[in-house]
Amino acid sequence: MCGAQNAGLGRYIEELIIELQRIDTQNEYVLFLKRDNWDSVAHTDRFTKVLADIHWYGFEEQIKFTQIIKKADVDVMHFVHWNVPLTYTDPYVVTMHDLIMYHYPRREASTLGPLAYWIKDKVMRRVVNHAVRRAERIIVTSEFTKHDIHETLGVPLENMSVIYQAPSKHISTQNECNTVLSKLNIKTPFVLYVGNSYPHKNISGLLDAWQEFVHTYPDNYQLVLAGKENFFYKKIKQTINPDLKSSVIFTGFVSDNDIACLYKHAKLFVFPSLYEGFGLPPLEAMKFGVPVVSSNAACMPEVLGEGAYYADARDPQALSEAMHRVLSDDDLRYELLERAREELLRYSAERFASQTLDIYTHARRQASKSST
Repeated sequence: MCGAQNAGLGRYIEELIIELQRIDTQNEYVLFLKRDNWDSVAHTDRFTKVLADIHWYGFEEQIKFTQIIKKADVDVMHFVHWNVPLTYTDPYVVTMHDLIMYHYPRREASTLGPLAYWIKDKVMRRVVNHAVRRAERIIVTSEFTKHDIHETLGVPLENMSVIYQAPSKHISTQNECNTVLSKLNIKTPFVLYVGNSYPHKNISGLLDAWQEFVHTYPDNYQLVLAGKENFFYKKIKQTINPDLKSSVIFTGFVSDNDIACLYKHAKLFVFPSLYEGFGLPPLEAMKFGVPVVSSNAACMPEVLGEGAYYADARDPQALSEAMHRVLSDDDLRYELLERAREELLRYSAERFASQTLDIYTHARRQASKSST
């Protein structure tokens, strides 16, 4: 199992390891970690750490990672993303979270020249195809992702298993929230978004809707965008309408303790994404008792069910009206929160880990049959 710290993928790994440590007393695990996240996992009798201080998603990984894994002598490898080395041919399970690179390529964020980017893109697509063709089993994060992979890559549906992640049990408020809000310059009731700002996240569409909102409904709300600053956040900050600067807060990276304060005090959570393989932040918001307005795209209706109020996030007026309705209608807010409690019952961290463990067991049996 390899580790990473980037946003949703990091959360996936963290929650899986925590729950496997709790529920599995039989198997031994090897965790491949970079130096910068070495201390994030404790070494135990059943969880051994191996240093794999190489750059993920690059040529170094393709060249070196196979040998690092082989030295650890694992029975079944779990690649938690599609970056399986082309030279790796031993039994493995892979988790496919989405096909963002096929539907929303990010050429503008690359520092590579056109030719180098084209070559890297071709190699990455080759790696993805290798990952799904050679896997003993493919774990996918939603039915939407399962069918997307089937239609885009031609992978048989029967080769994939849907395992839903659960909102974290480990995000809690340990800080004094008034201090946190003051530090972030949040002074009024606010609408919250948590996540990155890649193009498919549709933050520019959210800001268009927010401009419509503040002009149509002068209710003195702030919009808080919580996410680590990257190329796209910088670009958005540079191009934001000056009229919105006083009502839009860019927090940058926020720790789990601070994010809990934001969830706890938000009046509304908005999730305008146009493409997701799962969509964890709105579930986290629902767990904190925050009403959710979500796009009706991709997997969002599947994941959030009846626990969210949906809008066409490509239409700024529709998204603006949806936010205002949920903020102003107490009966609707109450109904959404009641439905959200029901929807959250579908998600369990223990079930997430237990179903993943079943995949490991199946994969090891299959690999054993193939070797005899």
